[in-house]
Amino acid sequence: MSMIASLLVALIAVLHVYFLILEMFLWDKPAGMKAFRQTKESAAATKVLAANQGLYNGFLAAGLFWALSMGTQGRDVQVFFLLCVLIAGIFGAVTASRKILFIQALPAALALVFTFLS
Repeated sequence: MSMIASLLVALIAVLHVYFLILEMFLWDKPAGMKAFRQTKESAAATKVLAANQGLYNGFLAAGLFWALSMGTQGRDVQVFFLLCVLIAGIFGAVTASRKILFIQALPAALALVFTFLS
């Protein structure tokens, strides 16, 4: 169980690095516009906000990687950052797109379950 929990946490951290890249660097590029269904105009108008959002995703990733680096001593840190990801995913699903529930919240919930089981 511990290995599965660690792999899920690492996967979520990598996913949030990907979100950082999309939101901070690719927001107004074809890949970013496709991922977030943006037009050139809307991407240009929201680029600064997206970069800020991307930075927060980077902090979530950093926290998860930090927790993993602490081994078993980092379990509480893992739980904290996974809860942050879960809450952000639920909020995003309610306010922005239901798809976020499956991309962000569900993986965090699964990782939390496996973290508690290990």
